[in-house]
Amino acid sequence: MAVTVAATFCATLADEWVRCGVTDVVIAPGSRSTPLALALSSRPELRVQVHHDERSAAFLALGLGLATGRPAVLLCTSGTAAANFHPAVIEAHLSDVPLVVCTADRPPELRDVGAPQTIDQNRLFTTSVRWYHDPGVPDAAMAGTWRSLAARAVVDACGPHPGPVHLNLPFRDPLTGEAGELPPGRRDGGPWHAGASRPGQPGADELAAATRLLDGQRGLVVAGRGASDPAAVHRLAERLGWPVLAEPRSGCRIPAPTTVAAFDDLLRHPRFAADHVPEVVLRLGAPPASKVLAQWLAASGAAQVHVGGTGWSDPEHTAALRLVADPGLVCDALAAGTLGGAAGTPWLARWRHAEERAQRAIATVLEAHREPTEPGTARRLLAAVPDGVTIVVSSSMPVRDLEWYAAPRAGVRVVANRGANGIDGVVSTAVGVAVGSGAPVVLLIGDVAFLHDANGLLGVTRRGVDLVVVVVDNDGGGIFSFLPQADVVDPVRFEQLFGTPHGVDPVALAAVHGVLGQRVDTEAALEPALAASLAAGGVHLVHVPTDRGTNVAVHAEVHRAVAAALDGR
Repeated sequence: MAVTVAATFCATLADEWVRCGVTDVVIAPGSRSTPLALALSSRPELRVQVHHDERSAAFLALGLGLATGRPAVLLCTSGTAAANFHPAVIEAHLSDVPLVVCTADRPPELRDVGAPQTIDQNRLFTTSVRWYHDPGVPDAAMAGTWRSLAARAVVDACGPHPGPVHLNLPFRDPLTGEAGELPPGRRDGGPWHAGASRPGQPGADELAAATRLLDGQRGLVVAGRGASDPAAVHRLAERLGWPVLAEPRSGCRIPAPTTVAAFDDLLRHPRFAADHVPEVVLRLGAPPASKVLAQWLAASGAAQVHVGGTGWSDPEHTAALRLVADPGLVCDALAAGTLGGAAGTPWLARWRHAEERAQRAIATVLEAHREPTEPGTARRLLAAVPDGVTIVVSSSMPVRDLEWYAAPRAGVRVVANRGANGIDGVVSTAVGVAVGSGAPVVLLIGDVAFLHDANGLLGVTRRGVDLVVVVVDNDGGGIFSFLPQADVVDPVRFEQLFGTPHGVDPVALAAVHGVLGQRVDTEAALEPALAASLAAGGVHLVHVPTDRGTNVAVHAEVHRAVAAALDGR
């Protein structure tokens, strides 16, 4: 093959990305992307995943970013292939996951003239990317800018507000060729550009403002994804005598004297909610899923300080002060300062007493059910997995059941696509997390979300991952049974539009992809099924059939039991 400018350009990008610390590449096969696909796959430092489905490929790359904190390079051909990346780009944007998206394109002379596989890819992902650039068809006269282009993509993807970057790369024929001499890189082998990656220590003025606002006895810490340092969070809470309302993704939902996990059920109790209104709230990271908590905080009138990255995270419009800083460093600084609290008062003890009663009530109700229940499955799953396992949990009901009903647990990591809260791409995200972490992953997912991304199983048995997919299957859209539609829409129409039964057997569908599956028909059978699947290694599916009507009743039963426990009945 002859030396071509395109091959040299692409080899330069690949070389610079290696210098920048990129380790993973996801490629959706196609023709127009040939120059970059060949360049990336020729580098032994890069781990390459090929996926036939562009949407699943993009979520796999998202999972790699979640697992490693580094951007994967994601590549596809021109046309609608690029459009299929959009849902994952949106999720990466809203969840602050670094990602370098490369869409191959036709050269300018083939655009707007009816050429096949050609769409307008200019700013295709609109405002969902941190940076967009189209350098034009590779030109040797611009070789001095190639390393800067590659390095800037990584710097912007990993910056103070991490997220996706989009490079639209047009190529002319011939698409195959040999790379010539690359433009020189930095002599020390480092990246062409480097930049700050994460928010750090807050300034003195910011800390002083936070201390003034948070100086109250009846305080709460609400810990969501991005809380960053559980030890620092609980040190501060213990010094102040405040409870930590921690959701599973925060890393702070550990067995500790300050942990409150059953906050959703506690705040459904009118007297408890009224008697425990805080004066001040320290919010760390993203908000939990609980609407009950969000509405209660918004109505409380408490002064709220939010600490996190540069992305705005205040859906209730209530934060009085926002600190762009590392939450763990802020907690340490506040603990070392003059902030007053409720230490020596019964404030924390009252929360802890209620938490203990709620946890006993939840356990009693769920353990009394022989048949699988959706809250019971979430609670048992988190308790049963070994230390070191990552749990990926799907949006809709699974993430809520894990947040509302699982007991505190250390030693595991919980991740979820809660930026856009979609159910698309969840299987692929879990595969990406498994590839990126190199450790076992358990995915908790509903049946509709599983079907939505069944293509995530394409080639999964050849990716060298240990993954157990737990499908909670109520044959349709279970979350709608909790919404007003269930009470006001005719039952037949409700089933047609919202219940949406599908009748697909997840075990049979997994078998098409060479994935072994088993069905569990009792609550007690889940733990041995999980243990056997993890011990065997590879990819497995555990099918947990449930009933939508029964699921609503079980949730109501738990709520009543917690209320009775708080009332002393």
